[in-house]
Amino acid sequence: MQMQRALAPPRVAIYNRPRFRAVFYQFALLAGLVWLGYAFALNAKANLDAQSITSGFGFLENTAGFAVNQSLIPYNESDSYGRVFLVGLLNTLLVAGIGIVLATILGFAIGIARLSPNWLLARLAAGYVELIRNLPLLFQILFWYLAVLGTLPPPRQSISLFGEIFLNNRGIIVPAPVAGKGAGLVVAVFAASVTATIALRLWAGRLQARTGRQIPLVWSCLALLIVPALIALIAAGWPIGFVAPELRGFNNFVGGIRLLPEFVALLVALTTYTAAFIAEIVRAGLLAVPRGQGEAASALGLRRGLTLRLIVLPQALRVIIPPLTNQYLNLTKNSSLAVAVGYPDLFAVFAGTTLHQTGQAIEIIAMTMGVYLAISLITSALMNLYNAHIRIAER
Repeated sequence: MQMQRALAPPRVAIYNRPRFRAVFYQFALLAGLVWLGYAFALNAKANLDAQSITSGFGFLENTAGFAVNQSLIPYNESDSYGRVFLVGLLNTLLVAGIGIVLATILGFAIGIARLSPNWLLARLAAGYVELIRNLPLLFQILFWYLAVLGTLPPPRQSISLFGEIFLNNRGIIVPAPVAGKGAGLVVAVFAASVTATIALRLWAGRLQARTGRQIPLVWSCLALLIVPALIALIAAGWPIGFVAPELRGFNNFVGGIRLLPEFVALLVALTTYTAAFIAEIVRAGLLAVPRGQGEAASALGLRRGLTLRLIVLPQALRVIIPPLTNQYLNLTKNSSLAVAVGYPDLFAVFAGTTLHQTGQAIEIIAMTMGVYLAISLITSALMNLYNAHIRIAER
């Protein structure tokens, strides 16, 4: 009995046990954070009371009293600050969404061009990447706004492209679509064609994985997208058309859609800047695929384009997708530089003008932070889902 007691491990005090210490330290950290938040709230309330500033989100119902030069929804100066928030949010989503699509297309094209066997094409792509990546984004935004768009002629001397598109120092005016009776049918047919195209793409992928057979997917998808919509347009009597802009008076165009120079400068700068980083990501992803994969495809008689599309690029995507997500997030957050050229995004009209007029700094900054955080989390979630889909497909 004495021998068993001697061999038994000594009892450890509860406060020295690892599990107890871990729980205690986490609780202490949580309590410290709660105390800091409480102290911050008390301090903020005291400062707001000292400056006679009311807290809360009631200011969103007050009249804004200022104009916004671009709005995707109806807006005028008599609308509320809540309406201003929606206008700025939609403008941010517009430039970020279009920028992501264009930067992805341009970045993939330049990244592939950097590995081209054509010496001139590869050197031009490398020069583009090295030039754009090493210039500050704010400088590029101002360059497009001041040095390019700012030097365009006035409206009466507009540069005309095919007599339909006009470029001047007030922006780019393009034809506006006009929908008539029967346009809903055409839109419904086109939506059904898009759905059928996606289904065809998925079926063709499964068919190739199961049997190795290929169908002319590109031509089939184009025919599926164009032919039904064209038939619907003819049957409905061409209910969708375009109205070309016309210059009336001295400086005003009537009809068409005007793209503000602030929007164009910001979009072009974000697209070209982000595309340079995406190009390097694509190049690294393609180089990460073992060289033997391409050599085996060549030995089987596949052309270079098919080898890239069917063998190399699908394997490179698992390397490309994670850093590509970071570039999408950077583009969305970099859109806040729109304030430098006066584009009315969320940061400019809400965290800028609205904040200066109301003084509701805590509420406005919190809402702005929440919006950017939500956009980033949604973008990351969608990209993670696509990344998981790619990995499952490879297995």
